[in-house]
Amino acid sequence: MNRIWHSVAFRLALICGSLVVLSVLLISGALYFGTIVVMERNVDTKIAEITTNFSNDAKQNGLLSVARRIEKSLSDGVDSDVEILLLVNPQGIKLAGNIPGWVDVFVPVDKNFNRQLLRPAGVSDVRMRLHRFDDGALMVVGRDMRDLGEVRILIVEAVAVGGILALILAIVGTYVFRRQLEKRIWTIRQTTLDIEAGNLERRIKVANKPDEFDRLSEDINRMLDRMQHLMDGVRHVSNTIAHNMRTPLGLIRNRLEEVLRTHPDRESLEAASVFTIEGIDNLIVVLEKLLQIAEAESGTRRQPFSAVSIREVIQDLIDLYAPAAEDHDIRFKTSIEGTPQILGDRDLLTGILINLFDNSIKYAGDGATIHIQAFQDQSFVTLIVEDNGLGIPKVESNKVLQRFYRLNKDQRGSGLGLSIVAAFTQLHDGDLFLEDAKPGMRVRMRFPRAAE
Repeated sequence: MNRIWHSVAFRLALICGSLVVLSVLLISGALYFGTIVVMERNVDTKIAEITTNFSNDAKQNGLLSVARRIEKSLSDGVDSDVEILLLVNPQGIKLAGNIPGWVDVFVPVDKNFNRQLLRPAGVSDVRMRLHRFDDGALMVVGRDMRDLGEVRILIVEAVAVGGILALILAIVGTYVFRRQLEKRIWTIRQTTLDIEAGNLERRIKVANKPDEFDRLSEDINRMLDRMQHLMDGVRHVSNTIAHNMRTPLGLIRNRLEEVLRTHPDRESLEAASVFTIEGIDNLIVVLEKLLQIAEAESGTRRQPFSAVSIREVIQDLIDLYAPAAEDHDIRFKTSIEGTPQILGDRDLLTGILINLFDNSIKYAGDGATIHIQAFQDQSFVTLIVEDNGLGIPKVESNKVLQRFYRLNKDQRGSGLGLSIVAAFTQLHDGDLFLEDAKPGMRVRMRFPRAAE
C-alpha cells in the first residue's frame, strides 16, 4: 500500500477521481437546496396571497363571506387535499375549515411557520400562517408539505444514486488513468533501461499526433542523439589521438634511441633535442585545439556572450595577416555592409576567422585572393570567407569537418582547423555551409544577430 501511495500516477488519478466525486456532490447539493428553497418560497408566496385576499374580503364583506370562500375552496377539488384553512370568530367558534380548531397562542402572527398536524392520511408536516383580524377573529392558512417531502426524498435518492455512480466511475477512471499513465511512463523507463544496458541506439517511440508525453519523448530523444553524437566524437577523438600521436611519439622515441645508441657528440644531441621539442610542441598544439573543441561543444564558453562587431574583428585580422599575405602574394578583399554585430565571444569568432585564413593561405597557394563578406538582415548576420584556390572535392566536403581529417596527408597540419570552425559556429547557434566557389572554396556561416 505504501508503494502504491508513493506512485505519482496513483496520486494524480486519486486526485482527479476525488475532484469528480466532489463536483458531483456539490452540483447535486446545489440542485437539492435550490429546488427545495424554490418550492418553499412558492408555498410561502401562495400562503401570503391567500391570506391577503381573504383579509381584504373580510374587511369588505365580513367573516361570513370569507367562510363561504373557504368552504368553496376546500370543495372545488383544486389542491383540496393539501390546503390547510381555518376561520374562527372572536368567541373561538369555528366558522369554516378543515382542521378542528386552534389553541396554540404562542405562534407569530402573519409569519410563516412549520407544524405537524394529524391529517386523514396521517401526521404531516405543514407550512402555516396565523392571521388575526381587527375584531379578534383568527384565520389559519397553510399547505400540507408532503409533496415537498416526496420531492425531497426523490432528490436525495437521485443524489445518492448519482454519488454512487460518480464514485464507481471515479474508481474506474482512476484505475484506467493510472494504467495509461504508468504505461506511457514504463515505455520511457524501458527505453532508458535498454540504453543503460548498452543499447545506445534505442529511442522512445513517438506517436503521429504527439501529446505531452510524446513531446517529452522527443526532448529525451534529442538529448540522447546529442549524447550519442558526443560519445561518438569522444570515441573518434580517442581513436584518432591514439593513431595521430603514436606516430610522432614513436619518431621522437626512435630518434632519442638512435642518439643514445651511437654515442652522440654535442651537435647530435642538440639536433635531437630540437627535433624532440618541435614534436612535443606539435602535440601541445593538437591538445590545445582539442581542448578548444571540447569547451565549445560542452557550452562552457557561452556565458560571457555579448555584441561583437564583426567588421572590427575582420579588419584586425587582416592587419595581423598582412605580412604573411605579402610573403605569399595573397590579396585580401572585403565586402562588409553596415556594422553587423554577432552575439558571441570575440575570441571564438576571431578563432573561426584565423582557422579559415590559415586554410586559405595554406591550400589556395601563392597569388590567391581571399574574399571576406559580411552582411545582416533583421535576424541574422551572414559571414563568408571565399578563396580562389583548388577548393575541396565534393565527395570530401563532409569529411573535412571531422577531427584529424586532412585532404593532403603530405602537408603539415593537425586536421583540426575546420573542426574548430564547426564547433565554434555551433556554440554560437550558427549554421555552417561549405560551398564550391568555382574555383576555390566558400565557407558560409550564419549567426544570430545581436540586439541593438
